[in-house]
Amino acid sequence: MIMLTAFLACVMLSFGLGATSAWAEGEALQGTLTNNGAPVAGVKIKAFTQDGAPAGEDTSDEQGKWSIPVTGPGTYRVDLDLTSLPSGVGLTNNRPSLTPTVADGQARNVLFPLGPAGTSIGGGNQPGTKDSGPSTFDRFADLLYSGLHFSLIIALAALGISLIFGTTGLTNFAHGEMVTLGGLVTFLFNVTIGMPLVLSGIISVVIGAALGYFQDRAFWGWLRKRRTNLVTMMIISIGLSLLVRYVFLYFFGGESRNFADYNAQAGVQYGPFLIAPKNLIADAVALVVLAAVSFALVGTRLGKATRAVADNPALAAASGINVDRIIRLVWTIGGGLAALSGVILGAFQGVGFQMGFQILLLIFAAVTLGGFGTAWGALLGSLVIGLFIQISTLWIPTELKSVGALAVLIVILLFRPQGILGRRARIG
Repeated sequence: MIMLTAFLACVMLSFGLGATSAWAEGEALQGTLTNNGAPVAGVKIKAFTQDGAPAGEDTSDEQGKWSIPVTGPGTYRVDLDLTSLPSGVGLTNNRPSLTPTVADGQARNVLFPLGPAGTSIGGGNQPGTKDSGPSTFDRFADLLYSGLHFSLIIALAALGISLIFGTTGLTNFAHGEMVTLGGLVTFLFNVTIGMPLVLSGIISVVIGAALGYFQDRAFWGWLRKRRTNLVTMMIISIGLSLLVRYVFLYFFGGESRNFADYNAQAGVQYGPFLIAPKNLIADAVALVVLAAVSFALVGTRLGKATRAVADNPALAAASGINVDRIIRLVWTIGGGLAALSGVILGAFQGVGFQMGFQILLLIFAAVTLGGFGTAWGALLGSLVIGLFIQISTLWIPTELKSVGALAVLIVILLFRPQGILGRRARIG
């Protein structure tokens, strides 16, 4: 695994992905204002923190670009001054105030779709009127959808890590780097080589699945044959995670970057929800993949063999099941699911060297909450964690949203230690 990761990193460097500095350039809000492809200059943009304090402002330049550095990650309110729009130009979605969330080290793109005045859809504020920001209902609708979207991202990675734990007993802390690898490989093919994002994502998933297979064949399988205990293997996975993460940092750099395609895509109004089409497509892909894997576990011979190995490897081997082959298949599926999670996460919030590490704790929380080793539990736990993280920002600061989700995890496990769908196990 280390050799293959180093090889991919060298490929990134050869294509110019190496950064001059290994440290993050800082968080920012940015965007480009265009009207039918033509840049719109002189438009004022203001940013505010979650409690309403000014966070900065900027005016679009001759290329329609604007950028506002912010003090750290969190949710901000970004207002477009409608009175500064040129004559004959208006917002097509009537939403001059948006509430994007900036991740650690991310330069978050914020899109205000412009068009000829009078072509906006639905009601809303018009130029010359004062906007008080999005209503609580609008914020709730946005957070509800983003929570569902984030849940699917977590679920893809959580399902893989749950299957690996169920068949091997290994708690793999290097799984987050598989998520990161999915985003970085997609960035390599999409931005550096210039391939379409969809094709780049497919290549990334194939590479992730192949890496999952080969790392078990050459590394984890070898440790199992030497009867390495699970605690030692877990510690090895932590060290491997640190090593690979800083290899990514060295070659990719610390700043967050975006894919070339569908980077700033206007949202489409679906009732109370404003959703970018790319996110809907990503959701559909994630749902299809999750449903396919879940069905395969229940309705195919390989799925039944996988469940047999998870229940009792010795008995499964005695009944004629090739346990090593099943475990290798699980690692292959887990690697592909992690890479797909990285692709969707990169399209959602940008690509960074620690994007997988940043959600690793949430992945483990989802798996633990649902019940370790249960595929359906991983999906249910991801849904609870993802929704709570996003919706809780209505009442608590964005910086504390993960803390709130983990507090819910603790409370639930106090009453159901085995997780929501887990089975009680006898100890001693």
